[in-house]
Amino acid sequence: MAIIDISRTLDARLAVWPGDAPFALEVVSDRRAGAGVNLTTLTLGAHTGTHIDAPHHIADSARAVDALDLASYWGLAQVVTVAKTVGPLTLDDLAHADLGRARRLLVRSQASTLDPAVFPPHYVYPSAALADALGELGICLYGADAPSVDPVDSQALPGHHALLRNGIAILEGLDLSCAPDGIYELVALPLKIAAGDGSPVRAALRTIDPPP
Repeated sequence: MAIIDISRTLDARLAVWPGDAPFALEVVSDRRAGAGVNLTTLTLGAHTGTHIDAPHHIADSARAVDALDLASYWGLAQVVTVAKTVGPLTLDDLAHADLGRARRLLVRSQASTLDPAVFPPHYVYPSAALADALGELGICLYGADAPSVDPVDSQALPGHHALLRNGIAILEGLDLSCAPDGIYELVALPLKIAAGDGSPVRAALRTIDPPP
């Protein structure tokens, strides 16, 4: 069994959502300067890099990060590559895969191969109809290598709302470039942030041999 890191590296080069604070690491204590320990302060948005969206992100009365069911973010997951490069995904775009093999779906697109220092203006995202279909199939988590499950200029956020309506957790900003299609064990636990609308995660896949 092997472990595949599917997280984006947090550094000053990482592109963030337009208008969000860039990632920064400030050294406040340095052993090379005579301090007893190395100590840093981090500055970042809740949706920086690889992260989850809590329902509270789009609904005031919905669950925040600290109230999420962690079971959604740990368990069998299937990586499926889509040929489409931009625009809404439908069930037809995933017709080549048996989506009944795992309750967590990770969609691999060209976004995994793009320069992480450049924010992609266009990418694929789930249509509301796809979210409804995935809900009927019992999918509990949708993972995207794109920065969002809606287009960058969307205000209504139909993808977010449809996934939430179907009880599907949202995981965004994955790097699936080294994860071939197949079944894995996923771990992508959010930080326990009171009243949080999102959280960065360290997402990883463990290969399963033989797959179920």
